[in-house]
Amino acid sequence: MSSPLRVAVIGAGRMGADHIQRLHHRISGAVVAAVVDIDEARANAAIAGIEGAVALTDAQLALDSADIDAILIATPGFLHQDILFKALERDIPILCEKPLTPDAESSWAVVQAEAKLGRKRIQVGFMRRYDAEYAQLRELIAGGDLGELLMLHHQHRNPDTPAGFTNEMLINDSVVHEFDAIRFFTGEEITSVQVRLGKATKNAPEGQHDPQHVLLETESGVLADVEIYVNALFGYEVATQASFETGIVSIGNDSGPYVRTSGKWGGNVTPGFEERFGAAYDTEIQAWVDAAAVGELGGPSAWDGYATAACCEAGVEAQRTGEKVAVKLNEKPALYS
Repeated sequence: MSSPLRVAVIGAGRMGADHIQRLHHRISGAVVAAVVDIDEARANAAIAGIEGAVALTDAQLALDSADIDAILIATPGFLHQDILFKALERDIPILCEKPLTPDAESSWAVVQAEAKLGRKRIQVGFMRRYDAEYAQLRELIAGGDLGELLMLHHQHRNPDTPAGFTNEMLINDSVVHEFDAIRFFTGEEITSVQVRLGKATKNAPEGQHDPQHVLLETESGVLADVEIYVNALFGYEVATQASFETGIVSIGNDSGPYVRTSGKWGGNVTPGFEERFGAAYDTEIQAWVDAAAVGELGGPSAWDGYATAACCEAGVEAQRTGEKVAVKLNEKPALYS
């Protein structure tokens, strides 16, 4: 039996801490070898109970260590580019939480660096691709049993937003998932984005227009729309309805016990993304570990990260101008074809 993949997790905040526990308790073929965080106390707290793991405050120390086989990047997006470049120099497997980087220009630089390396090393953390219903819908689209896919309707609702969640973050931190999902479902690039601002909820903080309606089109003409509503108060709800030539398919609807009693009916809505996509995260990380063990990639590539960053830039411009904005992409390197 081969040795487990020794992973350094860079960033021990909310997402990093979750991945550390996931790797330690639920993923086979990998161990947490190091945790890096600028807050040394937080890094030490994250490795509590994980035998052999070390706490570090500098990512370079992890990358220089012969005891590290792979890295998982869970820092804020603006820190990703430097770590990605250094990890590519080390030529080790990388899982990078979304975004690849915060803008298309820097994401393109990462794509070029990986293409120069000559092999895919970066998997981007678009975990929805690993949700069972997302996978089933993609299979239905690819199989063609319901005819051609014509339209996609997405709902993305959060109970509320943290302090400082800006208008642009509705696109960059929320609709980014739908951009990737539409590319995943259709196997096509998104060609244009438009954002409509209608009546706003009184529950949105100052400077944030919520909800918003995002309209997209793919290369073949599939139309998609996203209701992004991040102060919905009632819970976390992510759903998709696909319209085919001979049928309609819905995923992401409420699950669990649906109770009728005492003249009432209903069930529960998941409170957050951890509950809604917990199983998808497990599947995602296991796929990355399994692929890394044989020198392959287990999911979305650096190109997917770059293409989605380009969609976000078009989305923010559309949000600002009210115009339909074309998505601008560079020519795809042969590595990703």
